[in-house]
Amino acid sequence: MEWSLTHFWLILALVLSLAELTSGVLLLLALGVAAALTSLLAFFGASFEWQLVGMGIFSGVLVPVAIRWIRPRFSPRGVAYGTTGTGVEHGRCYRTLKRDFDGACGIKVNGDFYRLRVESTGTTELPEGTEVSFKQFDGTTAVVETNTHTEQ
Repeated sequence: MEWSLTHFWLILALVLSLAELTSGVLLLLALGVAAALTSLLAFFGASFEWQLVGMGIFSGVLVPVAIRWIRPRFSPRGVAYGTTGTGVEHGRCYRTLKRDFDGACGIKVNGDFYRLRVESTGTTELPEGTEVSFKQFDGTTAVVETNTHTEQ
């Protein structure tokens, strides 16, 4: 059997698709499908330059489609990856926690622990279980306000 560019593109498609198993972002799978489609160009006799152009066009179409429209359908409901710190938490209520190893006071936002600072008083320690409203992040510190606090 003689190796051809069709085989190269099919092997590349297989390798990229298998590599997708390690990432889970669907980027490599989209590139694998683009490489498989490019193998069709090679099979029908397109020159190598046109195969590269085809790979670029297929990738340019499939990667945004996979990331923007297909990937969110595979994410668990209620999880917004990459949104912590963008302001989507503003106004949400949390309960304070004490961290086990150092006793630091903070809140958990999307599963991550953040030390807190009360906006009006500047205090960093509150009793465990105190209900607070999230305002913003100041670096890695969550700026909050206690829900019992009344504005003047």
